[in-house]
Amino acid sequence: MAKNSFNKVKAGDLELKEKVVAINRVTKTTKGGRTFSFSALVVVGNENGVVGHGLGKAKEVQEAITKGIDDAKKNLIKVPIHHGTIPHDQLAKEGAAKVLVKPAAHGTGVIAGGSMRAVLESAGITDVLAKSLGSANPHNVVKATFKALGMLREPIQVARTRNVSMKKVFNG
Repeated sequence: MAKNSFNKVKAGDLELKEKVVAINRVTKTTKGGRTFSFSALVVVGNENGVVGHGLGKAKEVQEAITKGIDDAKKNLIKVPIHHGTIPHDQLAKEGAAKVLVKPAAHGTGVIAGGSMRAVLESAGITDVLAKSLGSANPHNVVKATFKALGMLREPIQVARTRNVSMKKVFNG
């Protein structure tokens, strides 16, 4: 498989929007009763090609979400977007979750399930066809979608790598 060279980005002064994908309540039974803790899976993005995901754990929901946002800001990547869609098809796998993302014509919208939709919309992709093929576990689906977006390459980058013209990249 190809080497994953994600285009890492620093949070800096980006205007990021947060989306909570999943909140999980965990119960631990102790001598004194039950102890609840929460984990929150959060996706952040500037809706202009930068997206990240993070996991936060705490005794309260709001604190878990805050920790998740901080973690997501540490895991930002740059996604190549071409006229509101992605440059090419991409398949990625994480655990038992497999995702397929395909470019779509203008006006199609984001055709994707819940966890994938949050990642794709946060990245600023407006037209895409996406399918979750394996497990529906939100953690693995988000990671697989993130991996697929990280493996996307710009057409100019492909042309340089192959030593061919841009025309040859698009027309074959």
